[in-house]
Amino acid sequence: MKGQFGTRRASASDCAAVTSIITLAFAGDPLWSLALARPDGGTEHHAQFWEMFVEGALRYPWVWLSGRGEATSVWIPPGGTELSDEQEQRVASLAEELLGPTAPQFFELLDRFDAAHPRNEPHYYLSLLATHPDHRGKGVGMAQLRHDLSLIDDEGFPAYLESSNPANDERYAAVGFEALGEFTYPGGGPVVTPMWRRAR
Repeated sequence: MKGQFGTRRASASDCAAVTSIITLAFAGDPLWSLALARPDGGTEHHAQFWEMFVEGALRYPWVWLSGRGEATSVWIPPGGTELSDEQEQRVASLAEELLGPTAPQFFELLDRFDAAHPRNEPHYYLSLLATHPDHRGKGVGMAQLRHDLSLIDDEGFPAYLESSNPANDERYAAVGFEALGEFTYPGGGPVVTPMWRRAR
């Protein structure tokens, strides 16, 4: 099934393209720009982190990419995990190596994501949804999401995500997601809103 922008399933050969879109899209995200901040202000390491999560998701056939690279969506299907055990260890090592004194806050943030994640019902988990900065404001990200949700609805599953930018909360609500509360970056930083969409 292809969406308005030629959405297709990504393969391992698309890892670099998916990672690039996510890295560019999240560079100014209120949560992740802080969580991945380095004492020296560098940002070149961001792609290394995102690549881990893209590789983890590509173990399943639920990473989607628009035909011209306008947007990407990274889903974990029911029963799946974002990272393998080996990948989790690699992310931890990368954080300790590259984030230095802020690594403990990064690990605490991941723990907060995990604690907020509902586990009582099988569901699709939207790990990442990203639009390339050159294509923002054209509706491509939401078109991508609607494409994905139509497939999930066909399977009769609910869906879950965490909104790391309050500016997106209303967009997610418009396609059926409901807030499940919120949590913050350690120390009272940016707010994250977990959101659930019931099965259709």
